[in-house]
Amino acid sequence: MAARSIGSLTLSFGLVAIPVKLYSATESGRAISFNMLHKADGSRLKQQYVCVKEGVPVERDDIVKGYEFAKDQYVIFTPEELKAMEEVGTHSAEISEFVPLDSVDPVYFDKAYYLAPDKGGAKPYALFTRALRESKRCALGRWAARGKQYIVMVRAVEDGLVMQQLLYANEVRSIRELEIPGTEVKEGELKLAHQLIDQQSSEAFDPTVYKDEVRARIEAAIQKKVEGQEITLADGAEPGGAQVIDLMEALRASLERKGAGPSRQPPARPLEVQAANEETPQEQPAAQQQARKPPRRAPAVEPAEAAQPAIRGRARK
Repeated sequence: MAARSIGSLTLSFGLVAIPVKLYSATESGRAISFNMLHKADGSRLKQQYVCVKEGVPVERDDIVKGYEFAKDQYVIFTPEELKAMEEVGTHSAEISEFVPLDSVDPVYFDKAYYLAPDKGGAKPYALFTRALRESKRCALGRWAARGKQYIVMVRAVEDGLVMQQLLYANEVRSIRELEIPGTEVKEGELKLAHQLIDQQSSEAFDPTVYKDEVRARIEAAIQKKVEGQEITLADGAEPGGAQVIDLMEALRASLERKGAGPSRQPPARPLEVQAANEETPQEQPAAQQQARKPPRRAPAVEPAEAAQPAIRGRARK
């Protein structure tokens, strides 16, 4: 099924303008969601807003929005005032600078979009994509949509361009807020850690290797419910407490486990050894031979229906 464009915009920097189509790169709609139902009859429930002070439901026409500037103190905004503060949507992403691709920390990554050339944009699109790829840089700019303004990063991938929404600086916490103590690392421990990393290294990230097992389990449970089958829930393993272990021993054990091949069956004993340890039927005690004989089967009992005609036949003689 061909991808469906969700919009169009223009990438512009200097006097260059590249018309592109916008496609969502992720599928958030694939998430499994459950509805709230009435336990008694299974019917859907609807949400109501209740006034905390009066304890009565409030109709949507009587609802306004407010900002809590202090405990239980609000300033109210009308829909017109809120609308006036929204950013006017634009059909262009203004590129302001180009930076090294690896200088943008992935912690700032938000929603991603694919960009494809629109009518008349194939040549500048291909030129821009190749220039970004060969320079190993990405484009940073701003884009306004849905009443908000976003920082966007445009980067070249194997087959085209990706526009990544970025978080603002005040939306990302600094790792310096964490209390991470400085700890000395011994050279032997570091060497073993490098060996373990080398054993588990791959050439590239393959997302198809990782499966959403939780989603598959939920889908299977839903299908069983639909088919009227019972669901048996397996007891999960009880979480254990943290165990303090020797770091060097843990690294060595991990290396040994990764280096060991698949488990194999123990080797078969030589025929001579088996023959020496096994007795022939003549050498085995009679009691053992008797015990090994299969039990006699009880004679088959004819069904009552099969016996009835013979009885009736004798009665007519």
